[in-house]
Amino acid sequence: MEKKEHLLSTRRFLPMFLTQFLGALNDNVYKQALLLVITYGWINQQSANISTLNNLAALLFILPYFIFSATAGQIADKYERARLVRGIKILEILIMLIGSAGFLLGHLWLLLLALFLMGTHSTFFGPIKYAILPEILKPNELMSGNALFQSGTSMAILIGMILGGAVISASDGNLLWISLTIVTIAILGYLSSRFILKQNVSTPDLKIDWNFFRTSFQTLKYAKSIPLIYLVLLGNSWYWFYGATYLTQIPQLTQQNLHASENVVSLLLTFFSVGIGIGSLLCRRIGGTEVNLKMVPIGAIGLTVFALYLAASLAFVPVRTGELLHLADVFQQGWSYYHVMLAVTLLGISGGFYIVPLYAMMQAHSPRSHRARVVAANNILNAVFMVSSAIFSIIILSILKIDIKILFCITAVLSAIFSIWLLVRLKPLLTTAQVSLED
Repeated sequence: MEKKEHLLSTRRFLPMFLTQFLGALNDNVYKQALLLVITYGWINQQSANISTLNNLAALLFILPYFIFSATAGQIADKYERARLVRGIKILEILIMLIGSAGFLLGHLWLLLLALFLMGTHSTFFGPIKYAILPEILKPNELMSGNALFQSGTSMAILIGMILGGAVISASDGNLLWISLTIVTIAILGYLSSRFILKQNVSTPDLKIDWNFFRTSFQTLKYAKSIPLIYLVLLGNSWYWFYGATYLTQIPQLTQQNLHASENVVSLLLTFFSVGIGIGSLLCRRIGGTEVNLKMVPIGAIGLTVFALYLAASLAFVPVRTGELLHLADVFQQGWSYYHVMLAVTLLGISGGFYIVPLYAMMQAHSPRSHRARVVAANNILNAVFMVSSAIFSIIILSILKIDIKILFCITAVLSAIFSIWLLVRLKPLLTTAQVSLED
């Protein structure tokens, strides 16, 4: 605990942590507010279907990861990263002004443009933030730093969703308040970025290739040329596939299986986010400060066992009709509902155990000259796996008409198979890499 508090009090880490936290917070405040104004018809939708607009919004946010990740990785390796962060945060303020104009004018396409630009902002920030951690932290601080980053991001997502919903609800249709909120958070993010320490430039002579098709292919090819790194990236991306599969289904699970209102969706997302935060912080405490795989098998077992537990819990929830249950009602429905909440929380904790060591390993074993481009390759693969998750879920639920509980069981079994394969392949490579580092 002392080491963690010491890390958060350092000039090396705190400004970067706050900048990352505020960026994730603003992403989710904006996305949640946009979702609500579309759903409740507070802006001109031009007769478009609500479900179509929500899916379009999700696509627009993830699309920049496909297009710009490789270019972002090159830029982060070529230029001084603290200065880049400040420039990106100025752009975030401008993007939020565009979003504010969309809210105030009731213009849907301006709001969607701002969402795409926020996805672009996150795409360029991603390689910098993960490449900068090994530069500002000591080797024995990487696990702690990543644990704090992951738990901070989980809390930012949770707080962002709650804050976005609360501001929209309290403002009673007056979208000036959500506009002021997102611009204020963006300004705070820029102010925190002013305190990030100047970084050494890793590859100043790098020539940037602006052809994103070619650079994306080359970035992935480079990552694949280092077997240890490529396996770690696949492990990271599987987590995104797994997480997207479960989180995307929570609204449907809540409505159809729990027969509960949208407030209960927020409750389950809260349990999941808190679980990730707890798992991330416990990961360093139990696994130690050295970058290692100790907690990954425990997390992988949890991702399988507790997914089966969730499916089993849903099977015991009684079938209900009539009015949807509200938040207070859910806690009076008996043990089956509590089992669902516990299962979701344990899935979050297992996710924290699984992902923190893999992110730390990615940073520790990436060549310094290509570190940001390795993170860019990770972002590209994450986007591919998340889109694959959506296609996989559509095939299972919509085309094959298979029950959501079976989807969870299939995903749990696939997770077990993938994790065993990953750990068997990683162990000898990691041993070799550690011997090389010691030499």
